[in-house]
Amino acid sequence: MRPSIDLRGRGHAAYWAFLIHRLSGVALALFLPLHFWALGQAIQGPQALGGFLDWASQPLVKAAETGLVLLLALHLTGGLRVLALEAGAAGAMARATILAGVAVGLTIGLMFLLGVFA
Repeated sequence: MRPSIDLRGRGHAAYWAFLIHRLSGVALALFLPLHFWALGQAIQGPQALGGFLDWASQPLVKAAETGLVLLLALHLTGGLRVLALEAGAAGAMARATILAGVAVGLTIGLMFLLGVFA
């Protein structure tokens, strides 16, 4: 017997936390080949790496990097939420945990955008 899927929970914060965690994980997995290619440029020599770094200094690429850091932070905090759920911290703290995770993720993304980590 197949379990039924209840779609009434779409408006619930836990559903959105689940969705953000899954989608950010997929986006980060799709980013990995580009990341490995960029690392390969460093192996090719200084000219190849310099060309890549020149390309990476464009505003659109910087915005994409900020988005990646935001996705990574949201994925990290979503993963911590899953660990907390597996440890039994559910119930009344669930919504607060989700909101805290989103707040931390957005804060890290904003800090990266503002150059705090530079």
